[in-house]
Amino acid sequence: MYIGIDLGTSGLKAIVLDGRGVIVASQTEPLRVSRPKELWSEQNPQHWWSALNKAMLSLKEQVDLSNVVAIGLSGQMHGATLIDADGEVIRPCILWNDGRSAQECLELEEMVPGCREITGNMVMPGFTAPKVLWIKRYEPGNFARIDKVLLPKDYLRFRMSGDFATDVSDAAGTSWLNVATRCWSEEMLSATGLTIDQMPTLYEGTEVTGVLNNDVASEWGMPCVPIVAGAGDNAAGAIGVGIIEQGQAMLSLGTSGVYFSVSDSFTSDPENALHSFCHAIPDKWHTMSVMLSAASCLSWFTKTAQFLDVKDMIEEAEQCETAGSLLFLPYLTGERTPHNDPEAKGVFFGLTPETTRGQMALAILEGVGFALADGMDVLHSASGRPNDISLIGGGARSVFWRQMLADIFGLPVSYRAGGDVGPALGAARLAHAGVKPDVDIAVICPPTSLVQTYQPNQDKHPYYTLRREKFSELYTRLKGFTV
Repeated sequence: MYIGIDLGTSGLKAIVLDGRGVIVASQTEPLRVSRPKELWSEQNPQHWWSALNKAMLSLKEQVDLSNVVAIGLSGQMHGATLIDADGEVIRPCILWNDGRSAQECLELEEMVPGCREITGNMVMPGFTAPKVLWIKRYEPGNFARIDKVLLPKDYLRFRMSGDFATDVSDAAGTSWLNVATRCWSEEMLSATGLTIDQMPTLYEGTEVTGVLNNDVASEWGMPCVPIVAGAGDNAAGAIGVGIIEQGQAMLSLGTSGVYFSVSDSFTSDPENALHSFCHAIPDKWHTMSVMLSAASCLSWFTKTAQFLDVKDMIEEAEQCETAGSLLFLPYLTGERTPHNDPEAKGVFFGLTPETTRGQMALAILEGVGFALADGMDVLHSASGRPNDISLIGGGARSVFWRQMLADIFGLPVSYRAGGDVGPALGAARLAHAGVKPDVDIAVICPPTSLVQTYQPNQDKHPYYTLRREKFSELYTRLKGFTV
């Protein structure tokens, strides 16, 4: 059996995968985000470790873990987890959706004029390097203590094995990696006052980085098994549903919204905030558009408007013929692709006395879809249109929303089994590949079974195209406006 661990933003999920590729046990533990100031987003790494231990002890009750042969890791990308020389966490981790370091992004690009060629990406506030530069400026005492900088999932690896290691797909989101060569860039590190010695060792996603230590293995009731490098959450999600070849693409509807397309070679379009990263398997790359608030917009409105749950909210939206004059900009935590605008805000526009709660819910579903389409246009321009788009993530459970997205995009989308546990499943598959290097990766990571393909409704697509034009105009008119 193989264990896949996915450290998300709102929860940690751990699964057990058997040798046939079937998930035989699963456990999720919730996590909370701290927002001490506007634009800030942080978590305490100790909470991640506590959540992992709870999840593993629950799995231990569900199945006999003595048969586990490897562990794989996946997790939220970009987080700055700072470790001192004693192995202690220096401060709360600054997360991927933190927007405080916009000024530091500009400074990094000025200090290293060729940084976009080196990293393949525009430096964005969500990435790790500008966060550390912010710490250097505003928390010099903490900066001076830095012995290692780890990405979130790799802090769990450190606690599990004592190893400082990461994989190239996750490292690609730091602004410290030369994405084409898959190596740390000394020039980018130097610009933030760091050295390669302070970075974790780089591995491909299918390589073993170390072994589970005795104390942890004993507590979890399992052998001291190999730990495989794994992947950032989006690359792991793609592995989880078998997105490993050029021409395949995936749309992930989680807290964020990610459109992901595989490439056999490195390509980039940083000027339009397209992400160009390494894939989790050797000699593969991927391009990616990212919106910061996708399914999180649904969770926010569910709570605000006092629906029973997200399912209840979507069902009420489904009862509305249209959203009327209402538009929603889903920029609750700023935006990345294509705007790179950490100051962007969420907006309801067009409210009238007749506006209902259901119409507001419908406008949210549409607004997220329009923002995803904006990112897709950038990726298609850089990398071409894919042969197939697979939907994954918790937000993709709704049949109504799946069809709406196909209608907005004007493209067919496919919903596949296992999409709701994609990154954890991908981590488990990478664990399998790590201890079976002689087996073709395509055998270990086949596409999961197709549930349904949704064809765009030719009557609805023109309607949504007009709505999307108004949506784009609204963002343009409000850009830079503050209260």
